[in-house]
Amino acid sequence: MKKLIIILSLCTTVCACAACGKEEQGKPDEKTTLVPYGDPFILLYENTYYAYGTKAENGITVLTSGDLQTWNIPENPLALDKKDVWADRWFWAPEVYHINGKFYMYYSADEHICVATSDSPLGSFTQEIQEPMIADEKCIDNSLFIDDDGKAYLFFDRFNDGLNIWVAELEDNLLEIKEETMQKCIHVSQAWEKIWPRVNEGSFVTKHNGVYYMTYSANSYESPYYGIGVATATNVKGPWTKYGHNPIYQNVGELTGIGHSAMFTDKEGKLRIVFHSHHSKTEIHPRTMHISKVYFQTQGENEIMVIDPDYMTPVLKIKN
Repeated sequence: MKKLIIILSLCTTVCACAACGKEEQGKPDEKTTLVPYGDPFILLYENTYYAYGTKAENGITVLTSGDLQTWNIPENPLALDKKDVWADRWFWAPEVYHINGKFYMYYSADEHICVATSDSPLGSFTQEIQEPMIADEKCIDNSLFIDDDGKAYLFFDRFNDGLNIWVAELEDNLLEIKEETMQKCIHVSQAWEKIWPRVNEGSFVTKHNGVYYMTYSANSYESPYYGIGVATATNVKGPWTKYGHNPIYQNVGELTGIGHSAMFTDKEGKLRIVFHSHHSKTEIHPRTMHISKVYFQTQGENEIMVIDPDYMTPVLKIKN
């Protein structure tokens, strides 16, 4: 088997010069602001991008865009309202998928993993049965992965060894976990992850040429040492092997508190990654959304995953 090497690099500065090979940036002015999302996720559906993230106290909001650079607030931005689902606080880390004509939102609420459905990416997302996916245990950061054979898996964090990442099969309805299939993937094991506290969280899995790539975050989200690592496997349930040069993205340029990434395919069919950072080196909130490109290339006998060193920092239009 060929040795797998993952090289993920990200830029040290944000550049607004498209002529220099950098992605063109929007700049905040009196009518725009940075996108204030933690744990961001982007869905492309019918030529429109939809962004979801951790922000609202009463649910989960949605933004729309045609180009990824400039985002708009829809008429009703609350895609998931706490009155329509289980729990009434701590709505975090949403991911939305369009499957068989229905939209599924996987998210955390009151430190439990949940799923809600809608007929539109704008919502409203509701639960017919208002309960978490695992009722008797705290879990967060659930992320859906559907393999080439159509089998669905859910990756999520458990609190039974600090925070560590597990995987389980889903029932065909995509709403229920087969708890007997739960299996541990990774836990805190590398020196950079042990600053404070014991955290491996925010996993996202993609597959390329038969290899599974998992990005994850370590350390507290409040820490300037929050960062992104990566692990690979040849089976969706593992064993997973962490990249020996983790973290692959931490304290890059002026950004600090970088983490909780997810990937998506843009209108041109290119793989992208979305992630957040602290608002500044001295302020955590509101966290800020950033986007970059991901691609694979052959280097000798090795398969290499590359994150483009030039990222964009989108802006949000503010209604007058």
